[in-house]
Amino acid sequence: MIGALITRGLTMILGYAYPAYECYKTVETSQPQIEQLHYWCQYWILVAILTILERIGDSFISWFPFYNEAKLAFFVYLWHPKTKGANHVYDSFFRPYVSKHEPHIDRSLTEFKLKASDTAFIYFQRAASYFQTTLFDIFAKFAHQSTTPAAPKPQKQPTTGNEKEEEAKEE
Repeated sequence: MIGALITRGLTMILGYAYPAYECYKTVETSQPQIEQLHYWCQYWILVAILTILERIGDSFISWFPFYNEAKLAFFVYLWHPKTKGANHVYDSFFRPYVSKHEPHIDRSLTEFKLKASDTAFIYFQRAASYFQTTLFDIFAKFAHQSTTPAAPKPQKQPTTGNEKEEEAKEE
């Protein structure tokens, strides 16, 4: 338990915080080198893909012994200046796979965007219609209340002794 907590903390520091700071320093230099920007873009692309895959398959792979330690070591391998692992993994595995499937990925993304925009438009229309109907109902209630005069309360007429006798006879 303590080991997993320490490993997660180190992964946050060495897998995310330190590389983010190094990327920041590269971007903020007065003349950033294209190679350095290229390297950090490769790193963050791989980290994003790994994070997505981990979220999907976490329940299947997280129980392996030393999983968190292996993940930490892999993150360090990716960014460490001596290994330049991000370049190797990107050029050897990621780029060939994505290049091979790029037309299919682009087509799927285009279809997804169209479906998402159609769905969003439909829900927007439904929400606008519901809002319009509700607003008209509220206005109609207010209009009905303001145009309908309140019914006057019947006034009691002074009673005479004869009316009391008549009421008693009716009973």
